[in-house]
Amino acid sequence: MIPVKDNLGNAVQAIKDAILQSQQRALGAVNQEQLALYYGIGRYISANTRTKNWGKGFIEGISEQLRKELPGLRGFSATNLRNMRVFYEEWKMLEMDNSSVQTDELTGNGDNSSVQTIHSLQRINLPDFPVVAFLSISFTHHTAILTNVKTYDERKFYIQFAAEHKVKCEDLEQLMKDDLYSHRGSLPNNFKRTIPDQLQAYRAITMFKDEYLLDYINTEELFIRDKDRDERVIEQSIINNVKNFIMTFGRDFTFVGNQYHLEKFGIEQFPDLLFFNRELSALVCVELKDGPFKTAYLGQLAGYLRILDDEVRKPNENPSIGIILCKSANKKFVEYVIQDYDKPMGVATYKTSADMDDRLRKLLPPIEDLKNLL
Repeated sequence: MIPVKDNLGNAVQAIKDAILQSQQRALGAVNQEQLALYYGIGRYISANTRTKNWGKGFIEGISEQLRKELPGLRGFSATNLRNMRVFYEEWKMLEMDNSSVQTDELTGNGDNSSVQTIHSLQRINLPDFPVVAFLSISFTHHTAILTNVKTYDERKFYIQFAAEHKVKCEDLEQLMKDDLYSHRGSLPNNFKRTIPDQLQAYRAITMFKDEYLLDYINTEELFIRDKDRDERVIEQSIINNVKNFIMTFGRDFTFVGNQYHLEKFGIEQFPDLLFFNRELSALVCVELKDGPFKTAYLGQLAGYLRILDDEVRKPNENPSIGIILCKSANKKFVEYVIQDYDKPMGVATYKTSADMDDRLRKLLPPIEDLKNLL
């Protein structure tokens, strides 16, 4: 009896999943063995170089001789051998259980020097340390983390992040450069829930600040007309200084237009500012609000994003992102209400030169004291 198409597809999928899981487990075991070897070699090199047993150029000599004796050997350049030493020295504080079984030995100059390897980490009960993640990411990832991040908590975060999201090393380096660790709780947003590609979501998180300084806005023109007019003044100031605004906003932004015309079912809409971000490959709609955050702003922005995605976004681009730029906002409240929306949005605040003047005035002595001094 020939199986029906659905049953055949289910069977193939089940077997394929089993194969992929088995391959993943095998690769994980190989990776752990490699990390154990590199950690052990790093320990051996550290013991001999830090005690001056080996002179200058000794590591280069080891690398060259290894290539001669093991043709085709990769990963043992002098640079990588030094990286192994760093790998051991930066993580040796994890060897808390000195009674752990030693699993590898390295021998040099005829004397047996047992070197406890990273396998001992599996027997350590170190609170809050991501042992599984640590053993699952590649040595290249470890080297990038140790090179770019210096604090223990940040290293733990990036190890767990790289393992959970299977991030390529070059992407991880960019996220570390953008300081994802510090940006996690800054801009109130719903990116992680609304952007399916989690790496893309974290890129968006690092792309936007929670506050911007728009010191080129002519504050003398504000607060003397109605609110809508004030928002147009802010918008026009940004347009007149769009280069400065883009530099303030971040990298890879291209200005598309202001009061950008949208139309759906005969209804016209005019978002304040529209940009395109090359790194995110997405349109970014910015709504300017002269005043505190209001929940109604999210509905308005969500409508703009829906039309942009349907009418403006190109097939190769990611879903549009919206940013509300307002005078003030309660972050916890924004984070609470924004999760009910299915379009990627964030809320940032801005300061003008007048706000900065207020801060400076607070640092100066009272005006009467200044008069007395004069």
